[in-house]
Formats: sequence, C-alpha cells, structure tokens
Amino acid sequence: MKQRRSYFYLIAALIVIICGGYLIYRVALPHEATTATTTKDNSVLVTATKQKSQNSTLRTPIDWQKSSETKPYPDLSQVKDFWIKVELKKNRTYLMSGDKVIYTMYSSGGAYHRDKETGKTISYTPTGTFYIEPERGASFFNNSLNEGANNWISWKDHGIYLFHSVPTDANGDYNVTEAKKLGKTPASHGCIRLSVPDSKWMSENLPTGTKVVVKD
Repeated sequence: MKQRRSYFYLIAALIVIICGGYLIYRVALPHEATTATTTKDNSVLVTATKQKSQNSTLRTPIDWQKSSETKPYPDLSQVKDFWIKVELKKNRTYLMSGDKVIYTMYSSGGAYHRDKETGKTISYTPTGTFYIEPERGASFFNNSLNEGANNWISWKDHGIYLFHSVPTDANGDYNVTEAKKLGKTPASHGCIRLSVPDSKWMSENLPTGTKVVVKD
C-alpha cells in the first residue's frame, strides 16, 4: 500500500513539474515575441528618424526665392572630389563629395516630349557627363523663347545649356507661374533651373572644369 502511494505521489509530482514547465514556456513565449516585435519596431523607428535627420535641412515647402537647404552652402576649398549630379525625373541637383551628397538643390530640367525620330519620350536636357565651362553671367534674355534668367553658368555647348535661376520675362521680373514648378516638374527648354540663391551660389562658386553628370 505504501509503495502504491509512493508511486502516486511520484506521478503527481511529475505532472506538476511538467505542467509548471509548460506554463512557464507559454508565459515566456509571448514576451519573447513581443520583445522581438518591439526591437523590430524600434529599428524601423531609428531608420526613419535617421532618414528624417538627413533630410531635415531640406527646405519645405519649396521656395524658389530661398536656398534649397537651411544649412550653409559648402566651402568648396574643403571638399574633396567635388562634382555635380543632376537627376531630371527627381527634379534634384546634388553637390557631391565622392559618393556622398553634401548639398541638395531643388531643380527643374528640360520638359519631356516625344522624339520625332525614335518615338520615345525624352527630356530637352541632354544626359551624360559634361564639365562646367568658362561662360557665366548675371543675366540674359532669349528673344526667340521670350524668356530669360539670372545667375547663369554654362555646362554644355558654351552658353547653350546652363544652370540658371527660375525664368524671367522681358522686364526682368521673375515668372512666378514657372518659378512655382521648381523641384516639382521638368519645365525648361533644356537648361537646369534653380532657386534664385542656389543659382547665384553656383554661378559665383563653381570652378571651370567641374564635372557635371546628368541622369534621366
């Protein structure tokens, strides 16, 4: 009889141990899952915060009368491997140091149109690798286009393709309707439009020979 009771107590003890272990596992599992989810969520939050921090100096909303970023323009004497990247569909011009973006400018390149020979939709702005040319100036007006601009600097065909401000009319006043397209849509006849301060900085600071890469 005593032996049977011993077996009974032993089996009962085993059942208690097994059940207790199972309950501990069930309690711990959701905690671990929650921890994993929280860690993942925190990682996403950190990434989003980092991206927001990197873009925090980009001025929003876009103002064609102000610099594209709220931080100072770079001191090019301190920049290594300086070049310029233009992305037409993104409506952005990037000042680069090697493979690092050091300043972002809102821009608008050539409007897109259907090429008569190929039937493809292309920009009026040529793509490829070019270099800043010696020609630059305070303002110009093109009578055939009935449009001008300020703060221009040439990057192709010696005065044909330029970086310049948003367009002006025959009186030298800015065309506000066109200016509001800056950074939002391709709109030019082939040049790269910039905000007034950005174009002034470019025309006054870009060394002749600076590489310019224009991408679709």
